[in-house]
Amino acid sequence: MATRHQARMAVVSLLYAFDLGNGNIAEHTDEILEEKKIRNKQKDFALTLYEGVMANITPVDVAIVKHLKDWDFERLGAIERATLRLATYEILFGELDSAVVINEAVEITKAFGTEQSPKFINGVLDAISKDKEVI
Repeated sequence: MATRHQARMAVVSLLYAFDLGNGNIAEHTDEILEEKKIRNKQKDFALTLYEGVMANITPVDVAIVKHLKDWDFERLGAIERATLRLATYEILFGELDSAVVINEAVEITKAFGTEQSPKFINGVLDAISKDKEVI
């Protein structure tokens, strides 16, 4: 059985594919989640996160841009942007404590991102969590 961490990793993969120009990725979420063995409650969780990010992508991106220091949103790596989008959505609209969300995002970035990515992700998300009034 998949964990919530694995479900979040799958959501980052979906957001990554969307960011790379696969605009119809939503049509394939079921088969992608099945391929990653994300089923039942974790599938529902993953779909809720993905759909929540997509429905709120503008305020999520605004929050990220507001907290990028000396960095251009368009220059972010697709993995970092996907991870930031998911975690920012959870910080702004979810019920989990921000520290848990940030830790999850850092762990995902360790798996997918560059060596410098976890520190960067941590800093941006920490700033967002301290300023939830961005939306």
